[in-house]
Amino acid sequence: MPTNSTLPQRNGSASAGTNGFHQWPEDVGLLAIEMYVPSMYVDQTELEAFDGVSKGKYTIGLGQTRMGFCSDVEDVNSICLTATKGLLEKTGVNPKDIGFLMVGTETLVDKSKSVKTVLMQLFESSGNSDIEGLDTTNACYGGTSALFHAINWIESSSWDGRLAIVVAGDIAIYSTGAARPTGGAGAVAMLIGPNAPLVLDRRVKSTHMAHTYDFYKPIMESEYPVVEGKITISCYLESLDKCYQSFCNKYEREILNNEQINLVSSDHFDGILFHSPYGKLVQKSVARLLFNEFKRDPRPDFQGVYNGLEKMKALKLEETYFDKTVESSFSKLSSDIYAKKTKESLLLSTEVGNMYTASLYSCLVSYLLSKPLNQVAGKRIMLFSYGSGMAASMYSIRISGDCSPGSALDRLYQGIVDVPKRLSQRIKISPKDFTDILKIREDTHLLAPYKPVGKTDILFPGTYYLKSLDDMYRRTYERTPAQLDPITLKKTAIKVTSPVTNGEPLKQQQ
Repeated sequence: MPTNSTLPQRNGSASAGTNGFHQWPEDVGLLAIEMYVPSMYVDQTELEAFDGVSKGKYTIGLGQTRMGFCSDVEDVNSICLTATKGLLEKTGVNPKDIGFLMVGTETLVDKSKSVKTVLMQLFESSGNSDIEGLDTTNACYGGTSALFHAINWIESSSWDGRLAIVVAGDIAIYSTGAARPTGGAGAVAMLIGPNAPLVLDRRVKSTHMAHTYDFYKPIMESEYPVVEGKITISCYLESLDKCYQSFCNKYEREILNNEQINLVSSDHFDGILFHSPYGKLVQKSVARLLFNEFKRDPRPDFQGVYNGLEKMKALKLEETYFDKTVESSFSKLSSDIYAKKTKESLLLSTEVGNMYTASLYSCLVSYLLSKPLNQVAGKRIMLFSYGSGMAASMYSIRISGDCSPGSALDRLYQGIVDVPKRLSQRIKISPKDFTDILKIREDTHLLAPYKPVGKTDILFPGTYYLKSLDDMYRRTYERTPAQLDPITLKKTAIKVTSPVTNGEPLKQQQ
C-alpha cells in the first residue's frame, strides 16, 4: 500500500504458470479497513434488570457489556453503503480502480436484488460499471466467503490489475427471549490487493461444511431467525475441531516442514481470533483448541502440563462438546493463551455484540488496535470463521513488519484508529426504548409504502439511512453530512495506477 505503488501491468501474452501478467501478484491481502458501528447501544447490565434475569447472566454468562442496534432508519443496504463510502473516502482510491466487489450478509431485504447492486450507486459518477461480484450468503460465514472470492479473483487469470472491495454487514436481532442479548449490528469494508500489510497465507486454509439446522431464517416476513441454541454450540465446536485438525496438517506440511518436530500449536501464533456470537463462547473455543492439541500430540507429557488428564486422550471429540470436566480443565490450562492472544480481540464484540458476517473482522480490527502498532507489526494470527447451517474456515494472516510512518501498515492502522472514539460517542438507550424500537422494526418489516420514524439526527456523520420505501418496495437512501478530517485522509490515502482493458493507465484521483 505504498503511496505511489504501481500494480503489475498486463503482459502481451500469458506464459505458462502465469495469469497474463509477468508473475502472480505478491502478498495479496488487506490494504485498508473501514468499520461501521451503530450510534445507539443498550447496556447489558440494565437489560438484565429489565428482562428480570439473574444479575450477570448477560455480562458474565455471555461475556457481553453493551449491544449496538439500529432503528428502522437503517437496514443492511444503508450500513454497507456507509462502510463502503467511508473506505473509498479514507483511502482516496479512484472508483475506476475497483474491479471486484462482493458482499457477505444474511440480513436480506430482497430475495433477488443483491446488496452489491445497491452499492453500485457509489461508482456511478466515475462511470465504472465494470465491477464483478455479487452477494454471498450463509449465516455468519458470508464475509469470509466474499474475502476468499476476492483473493481468488486477484490471484486468477480473471484479474485485470485492479483492486477488490469486500463488504460484510448485518443487523443481528432476535425475538424477545434468551437469544435477544446476543444481538448486535455492524459492517466492515475491506480493500483487497497485492503488496498488502495484512497478507492471507494462500498455502494454509482449511474448510468444513455440512448440512444442519442449528440457526436459519425460513420466515421471510420476519428478521428473526429460528435458533436451536444447544445444537448451534455443538456445530460451532464441531467445525472448530474439523478446521483445526485440517489446518494443523496443512500448516505442518507447508510451513513447518523444516522444523525438527512438525507439530503446530497455539505457540506458533501471536493472535488467535474467532467468530464471536458472544464472548464466553470464544473463551471456550480457546480451551477447545488446547484440547485438540492435547489429543494430537503423541509425545509423552515430559513437562507435566497435562498431569492428571491422561484418560482424556481416549475421549472422542464429538462426545465432549458439553463435557464440563473437559471444558473446565482446559479452560484453566488455556487461560494464559486466552489472555495474551484472544481477549483483546473482543473489544468490538463485547461493546457492540454479534455482527454476523462482520464479527470476525471486527475482532481483527480490535486486535490491531489492542496495542501500539510496533507491537503488532510482524505478527502472525490465526482466524476461525463460522456460519450456521453450516460453513466454516480457518486461515492465517501475516502482518507486515514495516510500521514506519507512511508505510502500508501505518496507513491501514490510521484508517481504523478512530473506532474507539466512535464507541465512546454512542448514545445509550434505555432497555424499554430499545425494546420499543425493535418492536417498530418488527411491525414494519417489509411494509410498503413506508417512511421510517426513527431519528436521523443521532446517526454518526456520514451515515446512510433509509428515507422511504415506495408502494413498489423501492428503497431510497440519503446520507448525513460527513465530517472528513483532512489529516486522517492524508494519512490513509492510497494511490495506485491500474491497467484497464485498453492498456491505458487510469488517472489518479487527487
